[in-house]
Amino acid sequence: MKTGLSPKTRRNISRIIPFGVIWLLVGWIILFTQEVASGSQTSNPNGTIHLTLEVFVFASISVLLLGLLVGFIEIFWLENVFSNRSLAKEIASKMGFYILFFLGVMIVLYPIAASIELDVSPLDAKVWEKFTEWLTGMDFISTLVTLGFSLFLSLFYSEISENLGYGVLTNFFTGKYHIPVEEKRIFMFLDMKSSTTIAENLGHISYFELLKTYYSDFSDAIINNYGEVYQYIGDEIVISWTYENGIKNNHCINCFFAMKDSLAKKAKAYQTKFGVAPTFKAGLHYGKVTTGEIGALKKEIIFTGDVLNTTARIQGLCNSYQVDFIISQELVSQLNLKNDFVTTALGTTQLRGKEETVELVTIARV
Repeated sequence: MKTGLSPKTRRNISRIIPFGVIWLLVGWIILFTQEVASGSQTSNPNGTIHLTLEVFVFASISVLLLGLLVGFIEIFWLENVFSNRSLAKEIASKMGFYILFFLGVMIVLYPIAASIELDVSPLDAKVWEKFTEWLTGMDFISTLVTLGFSLFLSLFYSEISENLGYGVLTNFFTGKYHIPVEEKRIFMFLDMKSSTTIAENLGHISYFELLKTYYSDFSDAIINNYGEVYQYIGDEIVISWTYENGIKNNHCINCFFAMKDSLAKKAKAYQTKFGVAPTFKAGLHYGKVTTGEIGALKKEIIFTGDVLNTTARIQGLCNSYQVDFIISQELVSQLNLKNDFVTTALGTTQLRGKEETVELVTIARV
C-alpha cells in the first residue's frame, strides 16, 4: 500500500514554500526598517499600528500565510491563465489582479491588527476610526509599496523557476554543483517517431504547437516518477534520475509506460487538432557523470560522461530492432522487475563509435 504524499504534491509544496519565505523576509525587513526610521514618530499617529510583540507575531503569520496563498494561486491557477503572454505582460497582468485582491485582504486584516493593539473588538468604533485614518495617510501607500515589492519578487522567482526548472534553480541557489561532482545517474533519451514527416505535413507553426502539447502531456508522468527534464532538443527529450530515485519502485521504467498511456488517452484530441497522434521511442541506460555549473554568458548545470552518448546510441537502435523501448542489460540487472514486466533479450551489439559491446533488452508490461 502506498503511503505519504505523491511526488507531484511534494513538488507543488516545495514550489509554494519559497513564496511564503520571500514574503516573510521582505515583511520583516520593511517592518523593522520602518520602525527604526520612524523612531516611533509618524506623520499619521492615529492610523499607525505600533510594533508590539503581539502585533509582530500576528503580522508575521499574516504575511507568511499571504505569501503561501499567493504561491497557491500562482501554481494552481494563474500559471495557466496567463501562460501565453510575454514575461512583462504576464507579470503586469498578475500584479493588477493581486493588487485588487490585496485591497480586499487589507480591509480584513487591518481591523484585526488594530483590535489586537487596542485590545478591543474588531467591531469597536475606535478600530474603524483608526482604519479610516490609515486609509487616508501615507502608511497605506507604504503598505501598498511593500505588498507590490513582495509580489514582484515572488512573481519574478516564479517565472525564473518556471523557465529554468525548479530543481535547477534550487541547485543554483544552494550551490550544489558550483564545484563539479561525480554522481551516478539514469538517463532516458526519448524521440518522437516520424517527426520529420509530421513537421513537413503540419508546417512550422502547427508543428511547434504540437510539440508544446506533446511535452506538456508528459509532465505528470515525469513528475510522478521522480524524473527531471534535462534537455529538450527539438522533438527529443532527455530525462534524468538520480540513481536511487530511478531504481526505486522501477520509476525509470514506469515513467516510459506512463508517458505512453498519457499520449494514448489523448490520441483522439491530437487527431482532431493536428491530424496525427504522435508516438515515441526511447533508450534507457545508467552510469557515472560529472555534474557542475558551466558557462560565462549563460549559466547551466550540465552532465558530462560517456553514459549520455551511450544512451543516445541505444535509443537510435529502436528502429533497427523494431521496438519502442530499449534498455541496457546493465541497468535491468539493477532493477527489481518482479512479475510486472516481461523482458526480451535483443542480443549484444557494438554501438556506433564505441569499442565495447552492450547487451540490450526490451521490456513490455504483463
